[in-house]
Amino acid sequence: MVEVAPHTAQLVVAACDYVRNPWGDYDALNLGFLARPAGAPADVVGSFVYRMPVNQGFTCEAGNRVMGFPKTVEDLTVEYTDHAAAFRLAMGGQHVLTLTVPRAEPVGDPARVEATSYSYLEGVPYGTDLSMDMATGYIDPADVVLELGDSPVADELRSLGLPCVADFATWGEGLSATFLLGQPI
Repeated sequence: MVEVAPHTAQLVVAACDYVRNPWGDYDALNLGFLARPAGAPADVVGSFVYRMPVNQGFTCEAGNRVMGFPKTVEDLTVEYTDHAAAFRLAMGGQHVLTLTVPRAEPVGDPARVEATSYSYLEGVPYGTDLSMDMATGYIDPADVVLELGDSPVADELRSLGLPCVADFATWGEGLSATFLLGQPI
């Protein structure tokens, strides 16, 4: 993990509504931490994905087999208003979380981000290289609302200190991304 303070890692919650892509129209939540492989230089920063609930079976299987992501099929929905998007996750019939994020106009041209996502699937560590182009709108982290339900995964998130005000929050529409094959590491 990448420590942002002594004994403190940065939790990343990425909510995605994929509209046009080779694996279909689906929603995903990416729960993870900023991370770097042991022994890597300080400027190598990726993300460690420890949960990735999705709402479609095909993307789950493809994500597991092709990229090594720990995807599971769950009850995940997205509702939009003109000003916000609300992602609601339930697992095993129990409410886990609802994340409401304000929508924001992009600032500037799309920026390219290249990184590696790390994960474990069936006890095997994977690294998946990716590149993304996304015009980003910055939002006040205090305007992001995270409500936790009453479930074991919600309790797990509480044990990490949630809900709390985020350190940083962005909104982007029109993401273009390429994910390469996941490689066992």
